[in-house]
Amino acid sequence: MFRPSGSGFRQKWTGLTLKGALYGSWILGVFPFTYDSWTRTLRRSKWLIAYGFVLNAAFILLVVTNDTETETPLRMELFHRNALAEQINGIHDIQSLSMVSIMLLRSFWKSGDIERILNELEDLQYRYFRNYSLEECRSFDSFVLYKGFSVVLELVSMLVLELGMSPNYSAQFFIGLGSLCLMILAVLLGASHFHLAVVFVYRYVWIVNKELLKLVNKLAIGESVESERVDLLLYLYHRLLDLSQRLASIYDYQMVMVMASFLIANVLGIYFFIIYSISLNKSLDFKIMVFVQALVINMLDFWLNVEICELAEKTGRQTSAILKLFNDIESIDEKLERSITNFALFCSHRRLRFHHCGLFYVNYEMGFRMAITSFLYLLFLIQFDFSNL
Repeated sequence: MFRPSGSGFRQKWTGLTLKGALYGSWILGVFPFTYDSWTRTLRRSKWLIAYGFVLNAAFILLVVTNDTETETPLRMELFHRNALAEQINGIHDIQSLSMVSIMLLRSFWKSGDIERILNELEDLQYRYFRNYSLEECRSFDSFVLYKGFSVVLELVSMLVLELGMSPNYSAQFFIGLGSLCLMILAVLLGASHFHLAVVFVYRYVWIVNKELLKLVNKLAIGESVESERVDLLLYLYHRLLDLSQRLASIYDYQMVMVMASFLIANVLGIYFFIIYSISLNKSLDFKIMVFVQALVINMLDFWLNVEICELAEKTGRQTSAILKLFNDIESIDEKLERSITNFALFCSHRRLRFHHCGLFYVNYEMGFRMAITSFLYLLFLIQFDFSNL
């Protein structure tokens, strides 16, 4: 599943990105599976689960025991000026560590379900989709590369933020920073597993749509089409929708926490910057660039998470639109017409959507609402603490 079927430059980078995510997840203990090349299946390893648990617990412990952020002159001056900012920062630190712990524990707890889903994706790839080239599905390559690039940008952004805001480069600082980088990388790679799985589901649905279009074109020029072909595409589409729903149910809490963390970090970053620049009357030198790059990269990563799910949902809507093209074909065989009707009825009752925590669907509409809501929370926070600004 991780080997690209194309030989172009873009496909090679896509394969390299997928392998990097796989090996990085193995090293950091967030992918507790071994691959059996004989049976082409993943197997959950209790040793890798124990390794990942111990390793990431060590990262969290090192981050907590080597935290020197609050000792920097900038933070001490800011917290002395505004006590609410210090309380909010403490709550945010607890929320961040809780998010990391819950994400990792839930991933280990649900590893059996994840194993079955990944094995089903591998089975679909080998049985039905291995002969299709990636060169035609350009969005698949693009989003895999975007996701890999966003993980790198998040790490670079955090390094710039930490190094730019701390004047004290002690050994304790670098131990804490290294542990923080590895912990955040583990979280980002864990979240990327969901997005990469969604991209694979998108690719397979895209292939189903492509095959449906071929059948429409055959019927339009008078060639015969077997109903069994439509039944097979319906079977594949049904399996892909089941896989997407199971993926959403496994990763819903993790993804909600990740997206919320991006928005919370942006709200608090702007709030602290307002205190720093207005209340403390500090000059806006290099630090404004540090703040801005962190906010922009966080927002880009948040929106990429939304856009991946929107792409899959949009492709699912295209399936219904393609099925409507069969209505323009005259003299369709009765058995074939029944198969097409069954496919259309299935699409009318079930749609490819990612529902998180039973609360909302991940798409553009939800993304805009969350972004606007985070801006409103920033306004509420400024109004509540206006007398101290």
